[in-house]
Amino acid sequence: MTISTILILILILILIGAVPAWPHSRSWGYGPSGIVGVILIVVLVLLLMGRI
Repeated sequence: MTISTILILILILILIGAVPAWPHSRSWGYGPSGIVGVILIVVLVLLLMGRI
């Protein structure tokens, strides 16, 4: 596994953990999952462009 694959897997796990449906993150709102989602999209775009 390369570092970019590991980074994407970690970001996906963080995104799933920050979804407001879970009891521990219900009071957080959509902010954390939205921020992590944007970071994940940026990393995927950079990966597809060959920058990572």
